[in-house]
Amino acid sequence: MNVLLPLPFALPLAGAALTLLAWRSPALLRTLSVAIAAGVVASTVAIAVTVSRDGVVSTQAGDWPAPLGITLVADRLTALMLVVSSAVLLAILVYAVGQGVVGQKRAEPSVFYPAYLALSAGVCLAFLAGDLFNLFVGFEVMLVSSYVLITLSPTPARMHAGMTYVVVSLTSSILFLTTVALTYAATGTVNLADLSTRTEDLPPGVRTALALMFLVVFGIKGAVVPLHMWLPDSYPAAITQITAIFAALLTKTAVYALIRTQTLLFPQHETRDLMLVLAAVTMIVGMLGALTQQDIHRILSFTLVGHIGFLVFGLALFSVAGLAGAILYLVHHIVVQATLFLVSDIIQDESGEIRLERLGGLMGVSAFSAALFFVPAMSLSGVPPMSGFVAKLALLQAGFASGRGLAYAVAGVAVLASLLTLVAMSRIWTLAFWRLRPLVSATPPLHPDDVPGPSRQERYSRGLVRGVTVCMIAFGLAVAVLAGPLAEWSGKAATDLLDRGDYRRSVLEGDRP
Repeated sequence: MNVLLPLPFALPLAGAALTLLAWRSPALLRTLSVAIAAGVVASTVAIAVTVSRDGVVSTQAGDWPAPLGITLVADRLTALMLVVSSAVLLAILVYAVGQGVVGQKRAEPSVFYPAYLALSAGVCLAFLAGDLFNLFVGFEVMLVSSYVLITLSPTPARMHAGMTYVVVSLTSSILFLTTVALTYAATGTVNLADLSTRTEDLPPGVRTALALMFLVVFGIKGAVVPLHMWLPDSYPAAITQITAIFAALLTKTAVYALIRTQTLLFPQHETRDLMLVLAAVTMIVGMLGALTQQDIHRILSFTLVGHIGFLVFGLALFSVAGLAGAILYLVHHIVVQATLFLVSDIIQDESGEIRLERLGGLMGVSAFSAALFFVPAMSLSGVPPMSGFVAKLALLQAGFASGRGLAYAVAGVAVLASLLTLVAMSRIWTLAFWRLRPLVSATPPLHPDDVPGPSRQERYSRGLVRGVTVCMIAFGLAVAVLAGPLAEWSGKAATDLLDRGDYRRSVLEGDRP
């Protein structure tokens, strides 16, 4: 049995239990949680090294052979997602620790740490699951934790948003479980490697129906238009650090599951034209929604929806180039979207406002915060030479190389969506940082001379928060600097997705080192 594969979800799951026992000591909670998150990062890096050396690796829990036992499997896509996700989880956890040090109760409740670690376990299990049932379990562990996190420091608005989120999530989970049951009824297995051979023998109508059901399930969880309405109303209501991790990982985990199921189980492309249309609609609706908002968190939530369309576009091409572009875009967007929400939290702390009509003059208060926002905003917009430009260029090249008229049209929509993203980010920049603070503001203008000097503890907290944000920005820049190796890795991962032989052999023919 490969002992590395269970570690990314077993460590945080055990850590969640330990932090429940240590709830009386905030210092121990923080130290234990950060140490466990760092351990998860180390384990995912070890898995990536193993996958790079040996190819697809798998293990069977309890030594029950596939397809009967519980299978954990990691290929290049899984390894990349594990490394990036665990690093972002660690960074946002440290950010939350920094916020809690200043005594803000919103990040400090003892339930935060066990819930956060449980969410981390769910995300990692979803990436590693080699069968549909454990994929479902991974999503449920993640979602149950998110139910707790989204309603931390409850307010009426937060509870209302939390109820919407819970109802939508439960509905999609019921549909997910129904889809798993129907798949088992049609094929007699839920093991993904085994399913990849059995779905080929299904009647075309049954196969298409199952492919559509998986598309709807992960379309709801991933906020693909028109199944996205829950996201802009629920994410912005949560604590900003929680919104950051939700925006970075929850929807991306759904996109990962969509990529995994569509390429492994339904490579006959029955749904690719539909996905191309959904990709275009998602880009346009998301970005037009962003331009109509005044709340920065809602603007970022709508851009999150819009940019899910880019990921669906790459998948819908069903080519090595398209999938490689989608994988590169996943990495870029996880980092950049989380960074933008962290910067918006800093803006809110410095100004006391998050609505654009009340913001202004922040450049005079903190040019450093202005720079913190500018870099990820330009990356999200796809301005060269940022990581967003590299990822979008890869998708556009794949779209134009497909030789299909519909793909050309969606590529044109992607260019338009990028311009709309630039407009949305420029609007935030201009109104929040450049213009004078409007008179309608309920709070007086901020100026460094007007603000009393921070205490030593507050300086430490602010330093930690800004340090984490700078590290996240550097992470995003590293994606651009390392675009060559990342593109090569993504290309190999895409090849693995379309050529399913190694995945099948690793799971069905026994463990590898």
